Amino acid sequence: MPLLRLNKVSLAFGHKALLDSIDLELQRGERVCLVGRNGEGKSSLMRVLSSEVVPDDGEVWIRPGMRIAYLAQEVGMDSNDTVFDVVAAGLSGLGQLVSDYHHTVTELEHSDDPAILQKLSDLQQALEAANGWQLEQRVETVLSRLELDSDAVFHSLSGGWRRRVMLARALVCDPDVLLLDEPTNHLDIEAITWLEEFMVEYSGALLFVSHDRAFVRRLSTRMIELDRGQLTSWPGSYDDYVRRKAEQLEVEARHNALFDKKLSQEEAWIRQGIKARRTRNEGRVRALQVLREQYRERRNRAGNARLQLDGGEQSGKLIFEAEDVSLSFGENKVISNLSTTVLRGDRIGIIGPNGVGKSTLIKVLLGELEPDSGHVRRGTRQQVAYFDQQREQLNAEKSVMDNVADGSQHVLVNGRDRHVASYLRDFLFPAERLQSPVSTLSGGERNRLLLARLFAKPANLLVMDEPTNDLDVETLELLEELLMDYHGTLLLVSHDRAFLDNVVTSTLVFEGAGVIGEYVGGYSDWLRHKKTADDKPARKKTTGTSVKSTPDPVETAKTRKLSYKDQRELDALPGKIEQLETEQAQLQATMGDAGFYQQSHEQVNETLERLQAVEEELEACFGRWETLEP
Repeated sequence: MPLLRLNKVSLAFGHKALLDSIDLELQRGERVCLVGRNGEGKSSLMRVLSSEVVPDDGEVWIRPGMRIAYLAQEVGMDSNDTVFDVVAAGLSGLGQLVSDYHHTVTELEHSDDPAILQKLSDLQQALEAANGWQLEQRVETVLSRLELDSDAVFHSLSGGWRRRVMLARALVCDPDVLLLDEPTNHLDIEAITWLEEFMVEYSGALLFVSHDRAFVRRLSTRMIELDRGQLTSWPGSYDDYVRRKAEQLEVEARHNALFDKKLSQEEAWIRQGIKARRTRNEGRVRALQVLREQYRERRNRAGNARLQLDGGEQSGKLIFEAEDVSLSFGENKVISNLSTTVLRGDRIGIIGPNGVGKSTLIKVLLGELEPDSGHVRRGTRQQVAYFDQQREQLNAEKSVMDNVADGSQHVLVNGRDRHVASYLRDFLFPAERLQSPVSTLSGGERNRLLLARLFAKPANLLVMDEPTNDLDVETLELLEELLMDYHGTLLLVSHDRAFLDNVVTSTLVFEGAGVIGEYVGGYSDWLRHKKTADDKPARKKTTGTSVKSTPDPVETAKTRKLSYKDQRELDALPGKIEQLETEQAQLQATMGDAGFYQQSHEQVNETLERLQAVEEELEACFGRWETLEP
């Protein structure tokens, strides 16, 4: 028997039906991923299932006694309560009792007032009567697993930590059905990995919305898709769904093409005049009317966003060069002896837990913060575009159009003047949404709007802080392709493992105590390196950009892991050696010419000295190659 069931459920806002007579069953032990384009109604469906929204039509059946917990996409609440109180509130009626007991125990640690002792005794009796001891322990366990400070004030937390608290609140009631809307947003990789492991062991039914492809691949046992008001089920893995969905869309496109051709032929026939209105053709006329009605009712799939990025003028070859940079806030060491070089065209991912200092590192590199020691040299002709994960660049009260064009009707994109309506259509904003305030947009729509605002200006240095939050998979993949083809320099902060693997060429990883490691490749490459390092016997770490191990006596230089700078140098050596050898051959051919020594003494000496310098440089290059070659 299912835990919940939807039967012919419909829901519409205005003229658009988000849910059009949909059916759904959810069984215990299922982990179902809900996918669909931004704005299709995924969050509305979740609110219907959590009983926050009553559908216009149809039946929502929930098995009696089932506990349903829902984590919304946006953290709407803003409370002065402690983290413990917010999480305990997820226990419904007993939550307040558990919170009171927790605070009374804390008070007793600082006072021996008899009144407090009496209050504690009364609360203990109430907890025993309600069998609440297990609930208090459950709150503490969830707080510990999510590494939350029970005494912290919720209002003072960052967006990422608030999301962790709300996740803990959803988990603490031990629900039979768990509804998670974009649960990985603002979580760091460590928390996402923990959530994956927790959900794999979860015995209830899980329905979740997520754009994180690695998360979906790890968890989902079934995919369901909301597309143009219809809900379809796709048993199997995410990759199976992608393949089969592509095949279905291809069949649908062929069917629509045949339908449109037939409609066009019938419209041409009816315009022939009197012949079409003869009695014997009345059936054909009625059939045409049916075709017209079917065409009007057909909901075509929205096209993909068309993302373009103006790379601006070419920057200098050097973007940043940091030498022994350190920065602390009080006793908190954020950056410790960082030395690294960023060159034009580099695509660098920045990885680390929430609050570790990723945004601080970016500010130091951009010159917005001065380090305590060391120095950062910056290149020339830099045009910087910054994508802010909090979307503070968007004015929630202004319209969609004004947020991009600042009151103008036109924007200059790639040197071409375009009407803002046409430009925003590339980002899937229809004409009727252009005057809507940003406050009415979904999370994914706000992210698309911020991308539109960002890409309207030329930039040869792109800084993106969590750009993937709330984007649907189609737009996410388009953004990947755009960044892979981008000729400028990219600094990317992200917890999306698949996105990092597909986009970046190297990573800067916060490894604790301010140490920042530098690695070639994406997230998976760093993970393999970390696993290899963890499997080896522990060795003393040095204080530098990368955490380099002191090699064993039996190890040679060929077995060590190259830093990013060394790898770049090694890659460039063959070309440099080839150039030097070509020049050496040319100089030797010049010296072999019969008239060489008939030149002036200065010219002969200049050629001889250059040949000697080339030979010495060649010898140094070969020596360096032997040192670096793994």
